[in-house]
Amino acid sequence: MVRATRSKKKRRVGFLLAFYFVLIAVVSPILYFQLAFFNRIHPGLSVAGVYLGGLTQEEASKELSQKISPVQDMKLVNSEQVFDIRTKDFDFRYNYTESALRAFNFTRTGNIFFDLAARINLMFQPKNLGFAVELDEEKLSKVISVVSGQDFVDPVNPSIKLVGGQIRVSKGTAGREIDQNSLRSLIGKNLAFADSSDVMIPIKVNDPSLSDLGLSVAKARGEKFIGKNISAKFEYETFTFKDADLVGFLNPHGGYKEDSVSESIGEIAEAINREPQNPKFTFDGAKVSEFQPALEGIETDREKFKESILNAVRNIEDGQDSLSFDIPVLKTPPAITTDKVNNLGIKELLGRGTSTYYHSIPSRVHNVVLAASRINGTLIAPGEEFSFNETLGDVSQFTGYKQAYIISEGKTILGDGGGVCQVSTTLFRALLNSGIRVTDRTAHAYRVGYYEQGFPPGLDATVYGPSPDLKFKNDTPGHILIQARSDPKRYSLTFELYGTSDGRSATISKPVVSNVTAPPEDLYQDDPTLPAGTVKQIDYKAWGAKVTFTYKVVRGDEILINRTFTSNYRPWQAIYLRGTAPAI
Repeated sequence: MVRATRSKKKRRVGFLLAFYFVLIAVVSPILYFQLAFFNRIHPGLSVAGVYLGGLTQEEASKELSQKISPVQDMKLVNSEQVFDIRTKDFDFRYNYTESALRAFNFTRTGNIFFDLAARINLMFQPKNLGFAVELDEEKLSKVISVVSGQDFVDPVNPSIKLVGGQIRVSKGTAGREIDQNSLRSLIGKNLAFADSSDVMIPIKVNDPSLSDLGLSVAKARGEKFIGKNISAKFEYETFTFKDADLVGFLNPHGGYKEDSVSESIGEIAEAINREPQNPKFTFDGAKVSEFQPALEGIETDREKFKESILNAVRNIEDGQDSLSFDIPVLKTPPAITTDKVNNLGIKELLGRGTSTYYHSIPSRVHNVVLAASRINGTLIAPGEEFSFNETLGDVSQFTGYKQAYIISEGKTILGDGGGVCQVSTTLFRALLNSGIRVTDRTAHAYRVGYYEQGFPPGLDATVYGPSPDLKFKNDTPGHILIQARSDPKRYSLTFELYGTSDGRSATISKPVVSNVTAPPEDLYQDDPTLPAGTVKQIDYKAWGAKVTFTYKVVRGDEILINRTFTSNYRPWQAIYLRGTAPAI
């Protein structure tokens, strides 16, 4: 029993001695390795191909500086061009000290097990590190930007347009540009490893073009909008998006171009937005010399406006006809209302009339502005009849008017005050929209282009003192104030009537054109005052027609006015003067 115990003790001691010998055999090399490279870079490490194993940091820094010089020049290459760049242009240099420190610390992270594994791994898989480089990033970015600008092709986005009543879809083309981030990385890699070989420029292709199927789908979408429109209304103004505008809202890839919609909304918002306006009213005993109505402040609700437009566009694309809606706005009341600054019943807008007179000669524009100013500010008491001719007064060169074309005795001639009928026509339209009783109105002898700019025929009124005249009776509860605004730069004229509304509303039917007759043959007249061979047109042709429309004014269930206006336009002949005077 004693012998068995001694035998066991001997075996245990032998096992422990063997274990210690093995442990010493394993640990000793590690300790030796640790002591041997205590202050040196571990084996297997290089920087830019320069082996640094076994060197101190100072030795490694010196070794790098002696064997590697900074790259001076680089070539950036693509399939068509070569760009030479100099590293001094962006202050490039190597930091040898920092590079040696990185190599030294590569296996000295502070994590014992990680570092031990890394040191062992280096024996089998050596590591080549890049240099620590220093450069001016902003300057390098400028160099890259200049290079990128030399190899850049803008993509052409596809588009859908309405041209001559036909949908035209442009397929679009691909664009290309240098991938600047990738190029920066490639340049950095070459610099870090002291590699002066060519850098292949990475290219990004941007191809927004449509496929053949996409072309046909886009065209089919666009065709749904031909002849359709959307009307957005605010107060007395209507903003119309025509079919060409709606087609422009379509994204060829599907959906809608909301940026284009927002841009259109911005233009409209600029036209209708306003601050709250307090009223002004100055009455000198005969006319109102200064008038400014109270107006609510208006701010377009752009998000709701955009939603309304997009919903309308979607509905049209789904098969509905043209649509109309009110522009959503946010309102801020003025501090004072119009009726607080007068006791004449001038407190609200009754109606508005507009016209344009593009292509008018300067003298006609002058006369329009002058005549409108002399009607502006007129007050008409309840029950009083207004006469345009009496209010306007004498129309001649003695009262400031210039010669422009007028209709007289069946001819279009130059006469004092040409253009005054633009003013009477615009006032006539304001009367119709206000529901006022017109007691005297005469149409022109023939259809005049000025009065059909944006309007159908039959909505004109000619005047020429003492007759024909434009008259109306104030059958409202309060005074009526006539306000005129002329804009000669935009060739536009606006009349507004202010007073007290009694709840009436007016409707004007669409004018009916009948009995259309062609103009007579052109007439040439010899004129001995013009040189032979000279031809001068003094009158212009116009088609004859009969135009009627119904004017109905109601207040609740009561019909106040139910009248048909008739205009009989004569066919008008073009007349040319032909010179017969002998040449001098």
